[in-house]
Amino acid sequence: MDTIEKIKTQISENPILLYMKGSPKFPSCGFSAQASQALMNCGEPFAFVDILQNPEIRAELPKYADWPTFPQLWVDGELVGGCDIIMEMFQQGELKPLIAETAAKYPKPE
Repeated sequence: MDTIEKIKTQISENPILLYMKGSPKFPSCGFSAQASQALMNCGEPFAFVDILQNPEIRAELPKYADWPTFPQLWVDGELVGGCDIIMEMFQQGELKPLIAETAAKYPKPE
Protein backbone atom coordinates (compact mmCIF):
# COMPACT_ATOMS: atom_id res chain seq x y z
CA MET A 1 0.00 0.00 0.00
CA ASP A 2 1.50 3.35 -0.94
CA THR A 3 1.54 6.31 1.42
CA ILE A 4 -1.47 8.09 -0.10
CA GLU A 5 -3.52 4.87 0.14
CA LYS A 6 -2.41 4.53 3.77
CA ILE A 7 -3.52 8.12 4.49
CA LYS A 8 -6.89 7.55 2.79
CA THR A 9 -7.38 4.35 4.81
CA GLN A 10 -6.52 6.10 8.09
CA ILE A 11 -8.92 8.94 7.32
CA SER A 12 -11.74 6.59 6.29
CA GLU A 13 -11.31 4.24 9.27
CA ASN A 14 -11.06 6.97 11.94
CA PRO A 15 -13.97 9.41 12.08
CA ILE A 16 -11.95 11.75 14.34
CA LEU A 17 -8.27 11.76 13.42
CA LEU A 18 -5.47 14.12 14.40
CA TYR A 19 -2.19 14.07 12.53
CA MET A 20 0.24 15.55 15.02
CA LYS A 21 3.81 15.64 16.26
CA GLY A 22 4.06 13.25 19.18
CA SER A 23 1.02 11.85 20.99
CA PRO A 24 -1.81 13.51 22.93
CA LYS A 25 -0.12 12.58 26.22
CA PHE A 26 3.37 13.52 24.99
CA PRO A 27 3.06 16.11 22.22
CA SER A 28 6.31 17.14 20.53
CA CYS A 29 5.30 20.68 19.60
CA GLY A 30 3.18 23.44 21.09
CA PHE A 31 0.67 23.47 18.25
CA SER A 32 0.08 19.71 18.53
CA ALA A 33 -0.24 20.11 22.31
CA GLN A 34 -2.93 22.80 21.94
CA ALA A 35 -4.85 20.88 19.28
CA SER A 36 -4.84 17.57 21.16
CA GLN A 37 -5.80 19.32 24.43
CA ALA A 38 -8.78 20.97 22.73
CA LEU A 39 -9.85 17.60 21.32
CA MET A 40 -9.44 15.85 24.68
CA ASN A 41 -11.63 18.54 26.25
CA CYS A 42 -14.41 17.49 23.87
CA GLY A 43 -14.64 14.22 25.80
CA GLU A 44 -14.74 11.80 22.87
CA PRO A 45 -12.05 9.31 21.88
CA PHE A 46 -10.06 10.20 18.80
CA ALA A 47 -7.33 8.58 16.79
CA PHE A 48 -3.97 10.16 16.14
CA VAL A 49 -0.97 9.57 13.93
CA ASP A 50 2.45 10.71 15.12
CA ILE A 51 4.00 12.12 11.95
CA LEU A 52 7.44 12.12 13.56
CA GLN A 53 7.22 8.29 13.61
CA ASN A 54 5.82 8.27 10.06
CA PRO A 55 8.08 10.45 7.88
CA GLU A 56 6.41 9.24 4.69
CA ILE A 57 3.04 10.52 5.93
CA ARG A 58 4.67 13.75 7.09
CA ALA A 59 5.99 14.20 3.54
CA GLU A 60 2.85 13.20 1.60
CA LEU A 61 -0.09 14.42 3.70
CA PRO A 62 0.43 18.16 3.07
CA LYS A 63 0.21 17.52 -0.69
CA TYR A 64 -2.81 15.23 -0.34
CA ALA A 65 -4.63 17.61 2.02
CA ASP A 66 -3.46 20.79 0.29
CA TRP A 67 -2.63 21.99 3.81
CA PRO A 68 1.06 22.66 4.56
CA THR A 69 1.28 22.41 8.33
CA PHE A 70 0.67 20.08 11.26
CA PRO A 71 -1.35 19.30 13.27
CA GLN A 72 -4.23 18.44 10.93
CA LEU A 73 -7.65 17.50 12.24
CA TRP A 74 -9.82 15.28 10.03
CA VAL A 75 -13.45 14.74 11.01
CA ASP A 76 -15.72 12.40 9.09
CA GLY A 77 -13.30 12.27 6.17
CA GLU A 78 -12.99 16.06 5.84
CA LEU A 79 -10.04 18.25 6.75
CA VAL A 80 -11.16 20.65 9.48
CA GLY A 81 -7.84 22.49 9.69
CA GLY A 82 -4.80 23.11 11.79
CA CYS A 83 -4.11 24.45 15.25
CA ASP A 84 -5.48 27.98 14.73
CA ILE A 85 -8.75 26.72 13.30
CA ILE A 86 -9.09 24.01 15.97
CA MET A 87 -8.48 26.53 18.76
CA GLU A 88 -10.85 29.10 17.25
CA MET A 89 -13.60 26.49 16.92
CA PHE A 90 -12.94 25.30 20.48
CA GLN A 91 -13.12 28.83 21.92
CA GLN A 92 -16.30 29.62 19.98
CA GLY A 93 -17.97 26.43 21.18
CA GLU A 94 -18.08 24.88 17.68
CA LEU A 95 -15.59 22.03 18.13
CA LYS A 96 -17.32 20.05 20.87
CA PRO A 97 -20.69 19.71 19.05
CA LEU A 98 -18.89 18.70 15.83
CA ILE A 99 -16.86 16.06 17.64
CA ALA A 100 -19.87 14.81 19.66
CA GLU A 101 -22.08 14.60 16.56
CA THR A 102 -19.40 12.69 14.65
CA ALA A 103 -18.72 10.32 17.56
CA ALA A 104 -22.48 9.63 17.83
CA LYS A 105 -22.60 8.59 14.15
CA TYR A 106 -19.98 5.92 14.77
CA PRO A 107 -20.99 3.95 17.84
CA LYS A 108 -18.12 2.29 19.62
CA PRO A 109 -18.09 -1.49 19.33
CA GLU A 110 -19.33 -3.11 22.53
